[in-house]
Amino acid sequence: MRFEVTILGSSSATPIFNRNPSAQALNINEHFYLIDCGEGTQQQMLRFDVKPGRIDHIFISHLHGDHYLGLVGLLSSMHLNGRSKELKLFCPPELKEIIDLQLKYSETTLQFPINYIFTNAGRAEKILENADLTVESFPLDHRIACTGFIFRQKKRMRKIIKERIQELLIPVEQFSAIKKGADYTAPDGKVYQNKDITTDPGEPKSYAYCSDTLYNESYFGNIADCDMLYHEATFMQNMHDRAVTTHHTTALQAGEIALRVGAKKLLIGHFSARYKTLDELLAETRSIFPETELAIEGKTFVIE
Repeated sequence: MRFEVTILGSSSATPIFNRNPSAQALNINEHFYLIDCGEGTQQQMLRFDVKPGRIDHIFISHLHGDHYLGLVGLLSSMHLNGRSKELKLFCPPELKEIIDLQLKYSETTLQFPINYIFTNAGRAEKILENADLTVESFPLDHRIACTGFIFRQKKRMRKIIKERIQELLIPVEQFSAIKKGADYTAPDGKVYQNKDITTDPGEPKSYAYCSDTLYNESYFGNIADCDMLYHEATFMQNMHDRAVTTHHTTALQAGEIALRVGAKKLLIGHFSARYKTLDELLAETRSIFPETELAIEGKTFVIE
């Protein structure tokens, strides 16, 4: 089952050099989820072959412009390109007012419905559940109300080995029970153990997204033991006072968080425009947590 994230934007505050503001596309079993939508996101989607028509769920962490100013343009393009199916938008309640106002004064009536699911920056909540996954939002510690998100795969059923189906002439009506773990009893009474006729689907994976936040242990439990953690690392440690003032995290702190929560892998992003190159931020984080990568735009990370 595919579980991967493509970075569309990794800059903080403003577009800079070769970096756009925050946006990511998460692919879970060929279902696509957009996380944040900074300025220029739809251009990045074109550039990196992320098709807007396949996105049915958008998650907005908070209402600083570098995390949502690309959204109205994306919605407008979806409208102009003939979208008719529902879009689920997980966001702070105030975002609906912003979108409604822009649509009102442009005299635009979208030809597709938006189903708003408002996030709560005061407590953790399950905000989505479908056949593939659950998504929970949880409070972060930023200058304005802000939530993180954790995407958790559901345990999938076992897969019957195709060659065994043909060899044993397993009838279709037995498939469901076998996928759920049952043994197969052949017409002659011989029992074939489930482990000999199926393959393990593997352990469910998880991806945690922590956008703008001060270092704060309050959310560590929400992201514990995640397979991949994306965490902002706006400044280096020598800018710690600036990070505190602006309610951001340093690269060193991001490594400490990944270590503390037991993450298997860490992506850092939301880089300040002051950094033209990112090697020093990566080195600082890896000094604490070696399994760290930079959230480089256009790069796809497979969650394993």
